[in-house]
Amino acid sequence: MATDRICVGAIAGAFGVRGEVRLKSFCAQPEAIAAYAPLWTEDGSRSFTLRLTRGSGGGLTARLSGINTREEAEAMKGVELFADRDKLPNLPDDEFYHADLIGLEVLDTSGTALGRVKAVHNHGAGDFLEIVGGAAMLLVPFTKAAVPTVDLTARRIIADPPADLGDD
Repeated sequence: MATDRICVGAIAGAFGVRGEVRLKSFCAQPEAIAAYAPLWTEDGSRSFTLRLTRGSGGGLTARLSGINTREEAEAMKGVELFADRDKLPNLPDDEFYHADLIGLEVLDTSGTALGRVKAVHNHGAGDFLEIVGGAAMLLVPFTKAAVPTVDLTARRIIADPPADLGDD
């Protein structure tokens, strides 16, 4: 697959004065992030054990090993946390880790290349694939109707974007 580590969360900021952090979990069950420790920075230069401390306004707060002051916690804001792939659950056939979709070639149903998946976005209304091809950028809903085939082995996606997707 694409990487040995998968992004499972990010530090949203400091919480309190003793080094706790506000944590945004990208896991289907947010609290599951604690089971995937140690968590790593994107470049792999630092790892952390994690202990959830409480909920905070719909989010989570946590203690990370080596983070002991509010200043250290504030300096972590925006840091993404990655778990080793082998600690994560195997997904059903119709579910995918975003990291596995990034970079896949996207073809339409007639075989015409649309581009490659640059990112997967979710702003609350479901996932969208950001597909970039040449100078064009396309956002396609990641639904069975718009994306009928994802073939990780062949590293390609077949998409049937809605006809009005490019209309203003």
